[in-house]
Amino acid sequence: MNTASSPTLSPDHQRLQALVGAWHGEEEISATQWAPAGSATAEVTAQAEFGGLFVMQRYRQARDGKTSFASHNIFGVDQPNATCTMHQFDTMGFVPAEPATGTWGDTGLALVKSSPRGAARTTYRFDTPDSYRMRLEFKAAGSDIWQDMVNGVYRRVSPSSITLS
Repeated sequence: MNTASSPTLSPDHQRLQALVGAWHGEEEISATQWAPAGSATAEVTAQAEFGGLFVMQRYRQARDGKTSFASHNIFGVDQPNATCTMHQFDTMGFVPAEPATGTWGDTGLALVKSSPRGAARTTYRFDTPDSYRMRLEFKAAGSDIWQDMVNGVYRRVSPSSITLS
């Protein structure tokens, strides 16, 4: 019988566990080249995998009752470089050349991903164990200006993940 020992989780791995659960979000979408301004709702589920070394997250945004954007995100920790990572696969269809990377600060986790189109910055701020804020910003290639894309508030609906249909 193969008995795998439980991994020792770093403080960053432990902090990622705050994302685990089922969440409902209310979002404000800014007008961008990809979408018009307006409101949206989001359903987010996340579960710890491989003893907590990774957090697998499913995100689905809806506008006017229809899915407008969806993603699968895999959070982890690059221990040699002391950074958190997020690999994102989404309905935009761009294959990520590399993950978003970032660190935990006093107020949350900030991750930045660059591509030939520009840079995206995602910030997670935990207000309580049962609510967090997410802000997504974009800076076009060649620009120094970050523009808001999505601002959301998410409230826990269940401590464990559920399956999204």
